[in-house]
Amino acid sequence: MKIWKLACLGIILSCAGLRAQAASEGQPATSNVRGAEYPKISPDLRVTFQIKAPSAQKVQVMPGGGANGLGKGPFEMQRSADGIWSTTVGPVQPGFHYYWLLVDGVPANDPSSETYFGWGKQSSGLEVPDPALDFYDAKDVPHGDVRIHWYRASTTGQMRRIYVYTPPGYDANPKRRYPVLYLQHGAGESERGWTAQGRANFILDNLIAAGKAQPMIIVMENGYAGKPGTSPTAGPFRGNEAFGEVVTKDLIPEIDRSYRTRQDRAHRALAGLSMGGGQAMNIGSGNLDKFGSIGCFSGAVMRNFDIKTSFNGVFADPAAFNKRVSLMWIGCGNEDGLMAGSRALHEALQTAGVRHVWCEGPGLHDWQVWRKHLYEFAQLVFRE
Repeated sequence: MKIWKLACLGIILSCAGLRAQAASEGQPATSNVRGAEYPKISPDLRVTFQIKAPSAQKVQVMPGGGANGLGKGPFEMQRSADGIWSTTVGPVQPGFHYYWLLVDGVPANDPSSETYFGWGKQSSGLEVPDPALDFYDAKDVPHGDVRIHWYRASTTGQMRRIYVYTPPGYDANPKRRYPVLYLQHGAGESERGWTAQGRANFILDNLIAAGKAQPMIIVMENGYAGKPGTSPTAGPFRGNEAFGEVVTKDLIPEIDRSYRTRQDRAHRALAGLSMGGGQAMNIGSGNLDKFGSIGCFSGAVMRNFDIKTSFNGVFADPAAFNKRVSLMWIGCGNEDGLMAGSRALHEALQTAGVRHVWCEGPGLHDWQVWRKHLYEFAQLVFRE
């Protein structure tokens, strides 16, 4: 019995030593604040979190959302004698992941991590590198600019902030005009999401440098909008009833006034992820005089819909739709809870003879999937 206990103790100490070695061999996440050592990612994609909280009685790491690439939390952190709490989780999935800490049950962001707007609040974020993918990395290629643009929307009676990507060479070629992709975020996120979490600017920089995508302007608006006098709707996932009107009456005219755009519908596209995918379907289908292409990434769409009446009835005449729309693109990760709705839409369109691109691949409802979706969509849109 004593021999068995000693053997078990040896195994435990060995495992602890391996975990410590893995943590020491890891690299600080690129999403850390400058100079922060943790979170640290090891070569086998295990992540070590660490925080100093000497007065805390209990500290946990809480991944954002249900199904996510970090695993099912919360993860218990262990306290050392000097009041430093740490835990190692994984292996985790590559990509961007929201998380926060629970300090004695109170949610708090990790002071070592940059924060990103997700889940209706500023949340800590973790970028886990994917050794097999680099299409969203910042490379030594010509880079476009991401501009913060404020304008007044008559629909809401308020100033609104948008992020605008202009492609490499935009300022150096004052006579050139560009197609425009209006690209929307998901529920509980903001207009900053596609650049901060999604790396849309780097994706387009790399595609344009490789000759795989047309140089284009990308406009990223906040998907929430209410008319003057309306009461704010409780919760981070509602309050977008007036957004379609903002897009058509305020946003498009503002962009066409402020940037060198190609202003015909063939050179204007609308796409988005999750809530933004549903918005792209509804707003795009209802305004085919303004949009020639639509992209729905893991879209929040109905599972049961009438092909003849849903989405403003545009699919009732497949031949007319096919003639009018250059690109209809639908995609979803096969582990996404919204897959049923996306697949139902794809199958209904396929049966009706509506021409579209369907992309089903591995992944959850997360930014790694949506980065891939933008990468694929951008290579097809605005092709002449």
